[in-house]
Amino acid sequence: MNADARFGPGHRILVTGGAGFVPSHLVDALIARGCTVVALDNFVTGSKENVAHLEDEPRFSLVEADISDGLPAGDPALADRFDAILHMASPASPTDFEKLPVEILRVGSAGTLHLLERAVADGARFLMASTSEAYGDPKEHPQRESYWGNVNPIGIRSVYDEAKRFSEAATMAYHRSRGLDTAIVRIFNTYGPRMRPDDGRAIPTFISQALRDEPITVHGTGNQTRSICYVSDLVRGILLLLDSRETGPINCGTEHEMSMRQLAETIVSLAGSSSEVTFITRSADDPEMRRPDLTLARELLGYEPTVLPEDGLRRTIEYFRERMV
Repeated sequence: MNADARFGPGHRILVTGGAGFVPSHLVDALIARGCTVVALDNFVTGSKENVAHLEDEPRFSLVEADISDGLPAGDPALADRFDAILHMASPASPTDFEKLPVEILRVGSAGTLHLLERAVADGARFLMASTSEAYGDPKEHPQRESYWGNVNPIGIRSVYDEAKRFSEAATMAYHRSRGLDTAIVRIFNTYGPRMRPDDGRAIPTFISQALRDEPITVHGTGNQTRSICYVSDLVRGILLLLDSRETGPINCGTEHEMSMRQLAETIVSLAGSSSEVTFITRSADDPEMRRPDLTLARELLGYEPTVLPEDGLRRTIEYFRERMV
């Protein structure tokens, strides 16, 4: 089971992509623990709005930079050593795969290597945010961490899949050859407040359409499945891994698996929408099914997701509704 928190008051934490959806929630959780947090973001997909509430927080700094080019020299927020580095930076939505393919590859390769070198220099714990996309279109269900995956290495999604797989390999190489204290978390489909409404992922797309009473556009037949995880559950799992001595990779998500058609219909109902579900051409290499095996997370970290899909979706719908007024 996980020991007491390793990181709290007096510890400095670097979070890359810190103004993004999931990382900004991690920043909040670390600040609440008493940590000093530096968030680094180039704002390609992140938003200053996600961390605007921390503007007057003395233990928070926001650095605008692209980690693919390395950590900027001379920035006082980056001068002192870090106790932990959480590498969360990367565009991560289906629309990003087509619009930002080179940027995704660079942050997953050059960006990862820059941060690993800094972690070695600082003697920091390095936590790498990987993804269920490492499993590709899986032939194993649910997916265990020991499964090597079924990835198309040259498909449209490959820029993200392979960038994350490279990052995992690099992280393990530094762990084995440099003795670096590392951890890899494989994140499954996550949702909640601060998602971009236009990022191309199913939940923000369906919610935005439902709130406008527009047709809900489901790819393919809608029978493909995902296991959706509310962001607070994911953040708790990541922090459990950060605090542990585990290397991973370890899956983090929920086992609440549902079809895309079921997800669309649930959102329409919860939003009180008059939208009808329609079907459009399915995107290339779209996985048929996705559900994590959480055995390792439970046994090694004491992790257990608690937010039911209906509760999390209600909260997310209200977040979007407030911003459409």
